[in-house]
Amino acid sequence: MLAQFGPDLWLADGSDVSFHGFPYPTRMAVARLSTGRLWVWSPIALTDALAADIDALGPVGDIVSPNKLHHLFLGEWSRRWPDARLHAPPGLARKKPELRFASELAKENASAWRGEIEQTIFRGSPFMEEAVFFHRASRSVIFGDLIQRFPERSATGWKGLVLRLGGVVGPEGSTPIDWRLSFVSRGAARAARRTVLDWKPERLVIAHGECATGGVSGIVAAALRWM
Repeated sequence: MLAQFGPDLWLADGSDVSFHGFPYPTRMAVARLSTGRLWVWSPIALTDALAADIDALGPVGDIVSPNKLHHLFLGEWSRRWPDARLHAPPGLARKKPELRFASELAKENASAWRGEIEQTIFRGSPFMEEAVFFHRASRSVIFGDLIQRFPERSATGWKGLVLRLGGVVGPEGSTPIDWRLSFVSRGAARAARRTVLDWKPERLVIAHGECATGGVSGIVAAALRWM
């Protein structure tokens, strides 16, 4: 199930999940650190095949969620790899007290993966504060929900209408309009955007829609211009 996206970085797509009755695709990323341990981002539903692929890469060391919406499968991954550390984005530890988090992700990158994976937090919304990561070995920036780029071919029927109204269809996809409006304070988000662009990413990983391997700084700048 895992497909290599760049040096020491793999992606896997999962089944759709329901978000307020709306079907959303899922995608996860796995980075292998210099220690040989795995950093798992936004894990999807666990299957025997996926678990075998993971074990073939190395031991799971850290499991992170980009925002407080991407928590559905954290429990089953934690049970499968009990020695792995769970890391919560802002707000998730309070929302899911039954999960045992080792840390809450902060703006300053003081994590165990510092130097290999950088991070910044997009703050300013009560609903969509998101941790965004940069995997140095593959020059990949990793977004959860702040950038969505659903392909035109999938934007049909009532679902396609909703996606188009939300501004998340095609190569110019962005943040869903309702979440844009929820950023009542945008100064911190603008600072995080500057951090992402200063990374000069060459690959884009997103949870929902089409990833990219070229022109990534321009894609990110355009998608987050509303900030």
